[in-house]
Amino acid sequence: MPPRRPSPSSRPLEWAAVAHTAILLVATTWGFGGNAGWIRPWLAAWGSLSLPLIVAARWSNAEPSPFPLGRWLWPFALFNALALAACATPSFRAMAAGADTVLIPLRIPGWRPSAALPALVFPQLWIFDAVYLSALNLALALRGRRLWRGFFLFVTANAVALAVFGTLQKLSGASGLYFGHVKSPQSYFFASFVYDNHWGAFIVLMTAATLGLVGRYAARSPADEFFRTPAFAGLVAILFLVATVPLSGARICTLLLFFLLAGAYACGMSRVVQGRQRDGVSAAPPLAGSLLAAVIALAAIWSIAGENISQRFAKTQEQVATMRAQGSIGNRTALYANTWRMARARLWFGWGTGSYPHVFTLYNTQEPNRLDHLPIFYHDAHSDWLQSVAEHGLIGTLLLGLCAGVPLSTVRARHLKAPLPFFLLAGCALVLLYAAIEFPFGNVAVVLSWWLCFFGAVSYARLQPPAPARPS
Repeated sequence: MPPRRPSPSSRPLEWAAVAHTAILLVATTWGFGGNAGWIRPWLAAWGSLSLPLIVAARWSNAEPSPFPLGRWLWPFALFNALALAACATPSFRAMAAGADTVLIPLRIPGWRPSAALPALVFPQLWIFDAVYLSALNLALALRGRRLWRGFFLFVTANAVALAVFGTLQKLSGASGLYFGHVKSPQSYFFASFVYDNHWGAFIVLMTAATLGLVGRYAARSPADEFFRTPAFAGLVAILFLVATVPLSGARICTLLLFFLLAGAYACGMSRVVQGRQRDGVSAAPPLAGSLLAAVIALAAIWSIAGENISQRFAKTQEQVATMRAQGSIGNRTALYANTWRMARARLWFGWGTGSYPHVFTLYNTQEPNRLDHLPIFYHDAHSDWLQSVAEHGLIGTLLLGLCAGVPLSTVRARHLKAPLPFFLLAGCALVLLYAAIEFPFGNVAVVLSWWLCFFGAVSYARLQPPAPARPS
């Protein structure tokens, strides 16, 4: 669809959508990544304001929307209907046993949607809906690419502020979050995020967004003015962002960033070489300069995170040696196998939203720890893909996938080749692959950032101007 000039009545709604989503993003990222129990209801309540904003944007604009809202929303509506319908059929009965509560499984046919604990469904569903609709509202409200670029500049600035804060906190030796004022449940925390791998997934998305902005501004700027453009500032921001991932201890996300940056470097240098060859000049100077800049950047990252990198590398070597001796990947083998057994028990509709940590205890075959004899408990499956099938079944997981697949199918492939939507979708794809072996979507800030990057890419691509008509 060609871009439409916003009507005067839509301008306030555009800014309202930007302000609403920006506040939600800041509150989520600085509020423990949205994973503190007390902050989630507040985030969900604020995110729910996106629903009246969507209605207002839909009905107050005199011009028709270029986005097919009904076509985009049907998987989301069916997913919610399935999750709520499951609450009518509890699959567990709670019984008091002294001071404890015991959950007794009930016999429910596999073809019938059910929820292990219906009381857990609404809070989990509410936060997901609030995040999804907030990102969707931004895609519906913003009618210009310039405002999208401005929004992602703000997103990048927020991520850089978090990165600087986290770096200072880490280098100061803080024992907890916010320079030790809040105790962290585990040692690998960073900035306001409790878990290093959640921080790593967040930075993968933020780096992808920044690369898209760099590619867009670099392509529109003369080569001799590069250092005075936002593209150069973007490269500096990427240096700050990338350095925090090995500093936090997120190993796999460090590899994901390496592949992302290597691909961006190859794309950028190929365009530079083609341009220099077209102009009949040597491509050696910019290639040598870029390699020197990469070496300097790596040296700067090593000076900040070198000790952490060495420690995590030694830990990785130790884990690999243990895996080779055991002939398996350790506890993950049993965890994934048991999670799949749990999923197969109710394959079509799952055990219900938020049911995993409660139902998995029935399928966990791992023995208690030999030292303290405490049972091994898992709150997450360490694979968002498997956990989704266990909680939502194949049908619910398919509907979740269609929440992204349907909007993406409305975009022309050639419009996705622009730098900003291309890198936004690349970041989304990397985090989605990462979710096969970890649980990045167990963090509200990562979920919100993922949908913002996704709908930002789709909306920006759909607002691309049409190709000029070919002369006869």
